[in-house]
Amino acid sequence: MEKKVLIVDDEERVVQSIAGVLGDEGFRVISARSGEEGIGTLQNETPDVILLDIWMPGMDGIEALKRFKAMVPDCQVIMISGHATISTAMAAVKLGAFDFIEKPISLDVLLLTIRRALDRQKKLAEVGRPQDIPPEKMEVSSPIVSSLPGTPLPKKATGKKSSPLALQRTIKKSMVLYGTGLHSGMKTGLLLQPLPPQSGILFGSVSYDEVVPAHLDYVQTTEFATSLKRGRAIAKTIEHLLAVLHAYRISNLMVKMIEEIPIMDGSALEFCNILEEAGIEEQEEKANEIVIDRRLEVLHNNKALVIEPAETFSISYFLDYPSPIGKQTFDFVLENEETFKEQIAPARTFGFLKDIEMLERMGLGSGGRLHNFILVDDEKIVNTELRFSDEFVRHKVLDLIGDFYLLNRPVRGKVTAHLTGHTENIAMMKKIQGGMLIQTQ
Repeated sequence: MEKKVLIVDDEERVVQSIAGVLGDEGFRVISARSGEEGIGTLQNETPDVILLDIWMPGMDGIEALKRFKAMVPDCQVIMISGHATISTAMAAVKLGAFDFIEKPISLDVLLLTIRRALDRQKKLAEVGRPQDIPPEKMEVSSPIVSSLPGTPLPKKATGKKSSPLALQRTIKKSMVLYGTGLHSGMKTGLLLQPLPPQSGILFGSVSYDEVVPAHLDYVQTTEFATSLKRGRAIAKTIEHLLAVLHAYRISNLMVKMIEEIPIMDGSALEFCNILEEAGIEEQEEKANEIVIDRRLEVLHNNKALVIEPAETFSISYFLDYPSPIGKQTFDFVLENEETFKEQIAPARTFGFLKDIEMLERMGLGSGGRLHNFILVDDEKIVNTELRFSDEFVRHKVLDLIGDFYLLNRPVRGKVTAHLTGHTENIAMMKKIQGGMLIQTQ
């Protein structure tokens, strides 16, 4: 059956452009130039998907969304805008928008989003009501198609279907999350948007079009956190979110924010929850691991980081701080997202009372609050109860998992870490990258 798309936008050029593309793809397209006209159209037509501009004269897109959802609750509404903010995106999603895409609109993203919206509508029709749809279940880990370092990604699979985790992944719908930047202290947030296969993880801003890939080549600093920069695009304190994307094998994702990833409660749990709420979508293209085929090491004074060939990605970390932390060790195998969420994601970032003045002089730590990190003085934990007796070393493992996703591919190898941090993690990733380049020459 021919699917019907209603475009509600006051820009004639945008409407004509989208209508032409969708018509070529076999959709029946109808249009309205305002929210009021869209309401009138819905009294006579029942579209499967609505593309709704946010900023229009008269009734804006947010008010139109409320009216549309009241008239046709099961219709999937995709918000579009050229100059939106995270708060606007959050308002739209809370009011029932299926997704949120930005102008200038990418053809691939537009078609991918409409098809996902149609899939969602089909599920609603099968079940009856939105609240009856069971929560999306995460795939358990299974062997992934791997390659030697540097091997290009295979072409699209044909014939026999690959195992679930052999495929690239994105999320099923856009999500928004509010918070505060740990080091900037700024109110910030995240807008997570699905991307087509082979896009990678991209960090961008809601204010301009430039993006910075989540890649080693764009690391700007590792001082107290891992931060990226390319042109005007800046992404600070990315390691907690990247650790979650690594554990959940997310290959393609747009992360819009205001310079710094929010710290949330100091752990990665909220990022796990938002991915699970969005749902994980397997894509057509194959995903490859970086398979470590020889021993590599980074040594710096009393710090040491080693990676060796192994059948899985595992980490053995040794930490040694003065009392009350002391010596801690933790061994972790990244088997699947469930073990990561249970054993690593809850571990919070920590800081020392004696370092707060220094951080303030450096313009860092402005967003630190008693509820979003563990504060330690010379004798005790000042502000909270620990979630694990060894929460400090588990958080070091969390950071390492995040930094080890900066080649946008999961790693297979055994990591042994002794007192290391972001600087050593990035140095090791550069060695791994160097081995990949040698393989392709």
